[in-house]
Parts: sequence; C-alpha cells; structure tokens
Amino acid sequence: MEWKTHGERQVYTNKWVNLCLVDVQQPDGRRWEYHVVRLRHLAVAAVVNDRQEVLMMWRHRFITDSWAWELPMGLVEDGETPEEAAAREVLEETGWRPGPIKPLIYAEPANGITDSQHHVFRIDGATYAGPPTEKNESDRIEWIPLSEVRGMIDRREVVSSGSLVGLLYLLMDEAIR
Repeated sequence: MEWKTHGERQVYTNKWVNLCLVDVQQPDGRRWEYHVVRLRHLAVAAVVNDRQEVLMMWRHRFITDSWAWELPMGLVEDGETPEEAAAREVLEETGWRPGPIKPLIYAEPANGITDSQHHVFRIDGATYAGPPTEKNESDRIEWIPLSEVRGMIDRREVVSSGSLVGLLYLLMDEAIR
C-alpha cells in the first residue's frame, strides 16, 4: 500500500536539519500533514587492521548524555561522495590515513520519520598520520579486537545506529569468510 504525497512545506531549516510537513494521503483515503525530518547523509567507516581489530572512538553524546564506542563517521559534504566523506572522517577524527575502501552496507535507520541515509564502508588497514585534527570528537581512539565487539554491544557500550549496523554487518561478514 503506497501513500500519496500532495506537497511539502518547510517548518524549520538550517545547515544540519530540515523539519517539513508533508501533505500525505494514506491508502484508506485519510489525508493529513506528516512531520518529516530531512537530514544530510552520513558516511561511516569500519577500519579493520591485519590483527582483526576495528578502529573505534570513545565519545560523549550530549543529547542522550551517554558515553559509548563509535566508528568514525560524519556528514557527507556538498560535492563529496559518501566514500570520500568516510575517508576524510577517519583521518580527521582519528589521525589514521585509511587504506583501501569498499562499500559494506547501506541503511536508512529511521525511514518512517527521516530520509537520512547511512553509507557504511569497510576500510582495510590504515597508517598513522598524526593526532586527529578534530579535537572535540572523542576522548580515546583505540583498535578494538573484533572478538570483543559482540560483548560491547550486549553491554550497551556501542549504541549509535551507524556503528551498530556497520559492526554487526562486519562481524557477519567476518564469520562467513
């Protein structure tokens, strides 16, 4: 059953988020305005070294007032591909220059309310280039053994959807190899 869109108007907009009211008609004929959050797309990087460790950052998220481990990630800038954004974010946030990059998985984490696209990449290897240029991203940057990731997820030490999707798919991918 497909909903029909009859129009859209912005309620609020800035460089990070757009809140829109979309005039929709449901299959049963009911017509109303639906709130939609339009976001810039996200690039996420799962960097794996030859010791089967993944590069992660320990960081605080003020919105939920929580600390957790995350993969390097950030918004895709205008004129940039998701792959370029993932590589840029790894270097800026961790100080590691990424090796070969390939798509791992694509996700739309909350597509009932937002159009945010998460492009997750696997990066095989990285070379240390120096301290991160993004000073406000994390307290620690560490290579975490893939064998510890499942337990970290179970203990809610990894909670962001971009990180969860990437890590779970990475673990599944590794189990198949």
